[in-house]
Amino acid sequence: MKTDSLFYSIFQEFPFIFFALLGIPADATNQYQFTSQEVKQLAFRLDGLFLPIVADPQLPFYIVEVQFQPDPNLYYRLFAELFIYLKQYQPPHPWQLVVIYPNRQTERECDIHFQEMLALPKITRIYLDELTEPETASLPIKLLKLVIEPENTASDLAITLARQAETEISNIAVRESFINLLETIIVYKLPQKSREEIAAMFNLSDLKKTRFYQDVFAEGQAEGQAEAKQREKAVILRMFNVGLVIEQIALFLDLPVTEVAKIITEAQQEQAEQN
Repeated sequence: MKTDSLFYSIFQEFPFIFFALLGIPADATNQYQFTSQEVKQLAFRLDGLFLPIVADPQLPFYIVEVQFQPDPNLYYRLFAELFIYLKQYQPPHPWQLVVIYPNRQTERECDIHFQEMLALPKITRIYLDELTEPETASLPIKLLKLVIEPENTASDLAITLARQAETEISNIAVRESFINLLETIIVYKLPQKSREEIAAMFNLSDLKKTRFYQDVFAEGQAEGQAEAKQREKAVILRMFNVGLVIEQIALFLDLPVTEVAKIITEAQQEQAEQN
C-alpha cells in the first residue's frame, strides 16, 4: 500500500496540516498551493510541492517527501530532483526540503555523501513517533499519527478523533472532509474489516451524513443504474488513489477483482488520453 499517496491526499485536502507539522501558523496555507511537478530531464516527478501563490521572494517553496520504507537511494534521488528542478524552473523563492518518516529506523542517511547537507537548516526531517505531546495535541497532527497507530488501537483512536472533530470543527464542510479522511485511513489500515464492521465502528450521527459513508455504506437508495455505476466507480478510484490495491478494494466492496481492475484500467486510459 502506498502510504505516501495517503499523505499527499491529506495535504491536498488539508494543507494546513503540513504547516502544523513545521510549527507554522495555519494562515500560511493561504499563501501556498499544493501540487506536483515533473522534472523532465530524467522523468522525475516531485509528488509533494507547496508553491507560493503570492509574489513574496522571502517565502520558501517546500518539497515534501513521505518515506515509510527503508530506501538507501532516497537522498540520492531527492537531491538530484531538487537541483534539476532548480536548474529547469529557477523559481523566485528559496527552497525547503521536508522528509516525513514514521521513525528513525526507516531512514537511511548515507553519511558519507549527505551528512553535511542533512544538517542544513533548509532540510527538515520529521519522525512521527517522536512528536512531543504538545505537538500531537492538535487534531490535525493526531490525524497523521493515526497512520502509524498500531492496528489494535487504530479503531479506538479514529473514533476518538471523530468525536473530537464533532466538537472542535464548527465548519460543516471541513468537519465532513476531516471525517472522510478518518474513514479513508481506517479502510487503508484495516482492509480486512467488512463494510458492516466499519459502519458499526463509526456509529456517529455526523459520520452517517458524510460523502464517504454514503458512497461506500449506504444501500437501497433509489438511483438509476447509470448513476449507481458512477458512484461505484468514484469510490473505487478514490480508494485506489490513496494506495489500496485492487484485491483489497474488491474485498471491501464485495466486487469481482476483474471488475475493479477494468474500472481502474479504463480510468487510467482516459487520464492518459487527456494528457
